[in-house]
Amino acid sequence: MKIIMKTLIISVFSLVLFNCDNDDGDPITSPNENVCGYQGLTALINTTHTLIPEAELQTDYFPNNYGPNQPAVEVFYTINPGTFIVTRALTLGAMDSSPQIRINGTDYPGVITCQRAGSAVGDELRFDILLTNGYEAELCVIIDDVNP
Repeated sequence: MKIIMKTLIISVFSLVLFNCDNDDGDPITSPNENVCGYQGLTALINTTHTLIPEAELQTDYFPNNYGPNQPAVEVFYTINPGTFIVTRALTLGAMDSSPQIRINGTDYPGVITCQRAGSAVGDELRFDILLTNGYEAELCVIIDDVNP
């Protein structure tokens, strides 16, 4: 029983400590936080908590991916290609209702809201991801490459 309780306490503490809470409520009207508590991808789906540090994510920005001045960003897990996110929500407050979201090999429909925008190497991007099954993920990454 002690082991279970310790594991539960450590799990809850980790969720609080490493959660990248970009917003304090509604993703459109709430202000951005100045510092991301966890740089990378954090997702809680069913009882599985996925934490992927930014150092293991590759973020590619495509300024003309869908035509002139129609950007997209692709973020993928360099260690395991079963996790990637592609979105066109790249201006502050923009929403993408048809992004590509694959976490641990499973595709999830959902909506991505841009909480912090950028377009140059070194810029931070923040996204709130609301999956249609009621789960949520958050992504805080640094642009690694710009592909014109």
